[in-house]
Amino acid sequence: MRYGSIPGARGRVRPLTLLGDPLLHAPCEEVTAFGPELAGLVEDLFATMYAARGVGLAANQVGASSRVFVYDCPDDEEVRHLGHVVNPRLVAADGVVLRGPEGCLSLPGLEAGTERYDRAVVEGFTVTGEPVTVEGTGWFARCLQHEYDHVEGRVYADHLTGWRHRRLMRQAARTSWFRPTAADTA
Repeated sequence: MRYGSIPGARGRVRPLTLLGDPLLHAPCEEVTAFGPELAGLVEDLFATMYAARGVGLAANQVGASSRVFVYDCPDDEEVRHLGHVVNPRLVAADGVVLRGPEGCLSLPGLEAGTERYDRAVVEGFTVTGEPVTVEGTGWFARCLQHEYDHVEGRVYADHLTGWRHRRLMRQAARTSWFRPTAADTA
């Protein structure tokens, strides 16, 4: 992306991968080629995220098994954080554990109280291969942990236990889009 360009302006909106698709429960593959194809994927991720009114989106949520995610998310002080991370590694998740509402573009219309740390640090690379470190607190820390989970093959429902998990799965079963797999019902 050029300096000053609007992320996603050149991308295309892709169909979202929904809960029940095995791709969401498989770890994504390392990116080895930092070229036009990767840049196009990042643009498509931004375009799709904005079209769906999300604050973050990982590549496997649009059918690509690549370790990439994008974000445009505020923190608790309403400071906007905008960017992407290729081959992310969650190097720190600490502070206070908070349960807060969490939704996902791959589970449209659903939400559940999910525990996350209030500080997270992710390291990785930009679309051009430059190293990047992203630190987030509050809501943005939740976003970073959520998107990192996606590239690891997890969704926020995987963090839920007991009645919270059962309730979310009952709600998913009542939707028109849910096609459960063994991983979703475990």
